[in-house]
Amino acid sequence: MSVQHRTELTSQTSPAGSRRLGLALLVIATAQLMLALDDTIVNVALPSMQRSLHLATSHLNWVISFYALAFGGLLLAGGRAGDLFGRLRVFRVGVGVFTLASVAGGFAPNGPVLIVARVVQGAGAAIAAPCALSLLATTFPEGRARTRALGVYGAMGGLGSVVGLLLGGTLTEYLSWRWVLFINVPIAVLVLIGTGVLVPGDTERGTLDVPGAITATLGVGSLIFALTRGTTDGWNDAGTLVSLAAGAGLLAAFGLIERRTQAPMVPPRLVRDRNRGGANAVMLLLGAGMLAMFYLLTLYMQVVRGYSAVHTGLAYLPFVAGVGVASGGLGPRLLGALPARIVIAAGMSCAPAGWPGTWPC
Repeated sequence: MSVQHRTELTSQTSPAGSRRLGLALLVIATAQLMLALDDTIVNVALPSMQRSLHLATSHLNWVISFYALAFGGLLLAGGRAGDLFGRLRVFRVGVGVFTLASVAGGFAPNGPVLIVARVVQGAGAAIAAPCALSLLATTFPEGRARTRALGVYGAMGGLGSVVGLLLGGTLTEYLSWRWVLFINVPIAVLVLIGTGVLVPGDTERGTLDVPGAITATLGVGSLIFALTRGTTDGWNDAGTLVSLAAGAGLLAAFGLIERRTQAPMVPPRLVRDRNRGGANAVMLLLGAGMLAMFYLLTLYMQVVRGYSAVHTGLAYLPFVAGVGVASGGLGPRLLGALPARIVIAAGMSCAPAGWPGTWPC
């Protein structure tokens, strides 16, 4: 720990330091909210985007999938760049890229421009997201303050995803689908202004694992491309099969590179840790299930049922209420009284119990 960081931690015990921590938490939580919002806010606007930009139905899912492709593929590289070049500096760059891409997407005159803007948005989010979590660790002292901050950070991720559905419906109905992208601009400006209260933390010596970054990015991107292409062109399609094989091969190469390089982006000991591996598997399944549900259920409600954008957003209110109750009070209390495994298993078991509620009557 640097002398500057120790000085910061000492000053945080004063009332002024407490106010600084409060502002820092507000900045990081707002950034996380903005990035989480963008996972779902676009979903409700998809039918409006399709009509306005004359997007083919088979290409509509690229508006969502290309964002996920860039975000998932570059996430590891973004986190490593923050370690090497300064987390605060890289965080600001990521937020700036995300904001400019949001503006470009909002003004998009056609589908290809919108999709390219979504790719750049995903890249900006991949740069900013891991640095935001690292800044939380460097800004908040270990103990109760950091635990509380991590809880708020996690709640913003969950609430941001579901609030995005409500906000997306409102903006699309009363303004335009373009505002689901423009809304990021004022939020990002406030975040950038507030980054002055964050503790930059130390930088690490070393080099960026370029081979690892390339293989991880292309590997994840190939798998996402294959999964998306398979739903439109078929699972026996040559392009789908080649993408699946390329993704598997590149990720296998990534594993070999990480075992041999001196500065791996993902140290093998992290993969072998059962707790980390299990937690990551749970988050992967949870995120995949939620985002797939949002995409398909939104199209079902608007295209099949004929709901308006606002009506679609309001239809998600029970889901929003459930997330709010669980993340705001019930979840932390259960974690304080029961082992984490039991709480996680109970939560994962509750999710499928709600599926009959989505069946058409």
